[in-house]
Amino acid sequence: MLEIVTPESVGMDSMQLARVSEHLTKRYIEPRKISGSITLVARGGKACYLDVQGHRDLERGTVMAEDSIVRIYSMSKPITSLAMMTLLEKGLFSLDDPVHRFIPSWRNLGVWTAGSYPLFSTEPCKRAMTIRDLFMHTSGLTYDFLRASNVDYAYRKQQVGSPRPGYTLQDMVDQLAALPLEFSPGERWNYSLATDVLGHLVEAISGQSLPDYLRSVIFEPLGMMDTSFGIAPTDTARFASCYERNMNREMVLNDDGQDSQFTSPSFYSGGGGLLSTVGDYYRFCQMLLSGGTLEGTRIIGSRTLALMTRNHLPGGADLSATATGGFSESAYEGVGFGLGFAIKLDAVRNGYPASTGSFFWGGLASTLFWVDPVEELVVIFMTQLMPSSTFNFRGQLENIIYGALR
Repeated sequence: MLEIVTPESVGMDSMQLARVSEHLTKRYIEPRKISGSITLVARGGKACYLDVQGHRDLERGTVMAEDSIVRIYSMSKPITSLAMMTLLEKGLFSLDDPVHRFIPSWRNLGVWTAGSYPLFSTEPCKRAMTIRDLFMHTSGLTYDFLRASNVDYAYRKQQVGSPRPGYTLQDMVDQLAALPLEFSPGERWNYSLATDVLGHLVEAISGQSLPDYLRSVIFEPLGMMDTSFGIAPTDTARFASCYERNMNREMVLNDDGQDSQFTSPSFYSGGGGLLSTVGDYYRFCQMLLSGGTLEGTRIIGSRTLALMTRNHLPGGADLSATATGGFSESAYEGVGFGLGFAIKLDAVRNGYPASTGSFFWGGLASTLFWVDPVEELVVIFMTQLMPSSTFNFRGQLENIIYGALR
């Protein structure tokens, strides 16, 4: 369990931080908008606030606990991105390598111009998709749930990237080879399956399965013993239930059948397939804050990590100038994107007080984290409500927590 110091010992105000619990209780848990939550605040490498409340499973009456295992969905993306960059540090690829160097069937990908599945008209890409494009979501790929184009409709029809028995990363890559891109790589930003493709590249380049590589390079060295793609039978009692809102805005159990991916996984989604705990993810975030090391163990070089957490969007633009579609785990204004992380560029444009250079992301079930190097701050919020766009937990917590800095 985490050792918690007093907020005042790290320059924060305990009375202001207590408003986190009050806010979540009165606004979300008592009205049954979420079942339960875990909020962790750490500064200077010391956890100074931990709020655990509500239920892990309302129907069974089990309470949320510090060691509850949750679906972190797209908070898997920074982990997979970091794993891929450890291979860059071995000289095994470059950011501007074409993706077809490692996936030959992608050499002649086309860009959609007209038509609907299965009859498309395409034109050649203006340039080849690079590995940097995959990190940045500028690849031209998309997600099936975006419901914005004929291309994502084709993803839905073919269940591209949808976990099911026997389905693998290789199957996903083969399907994508036969479908058009939304746009020519580098032209726009679009949230997509790109990080799942990075997971496939981790396997292709390292010669290990993605679970094995993550375990040996990140999870075991960091002591993240509860983070994996599957739930062990001995841990099911700690697995928090996932909820959603129905048409009447009532919270109900999410029963889309996707939990099978956690009990017998064959599709290792580097973009959204991991389970974790607040304690495990804190160790990952503290390693990031410490420049790639934790307790004397180096996971990645400080300069490599600095490169990942800089804005890579063309011309230093923010997402509002480059993004297509309406879904993201971040607001667009005042936010850039690096190699696996969103980056705070301008607090005024963004409207929330985290420092310039803070980096962050979130997950489909409303989990979120951010790392603020200026204030040496790590914040992690865990709950299980889909989709993450239902409530503005990030903005609300940012306002309350930065009010506690002294």
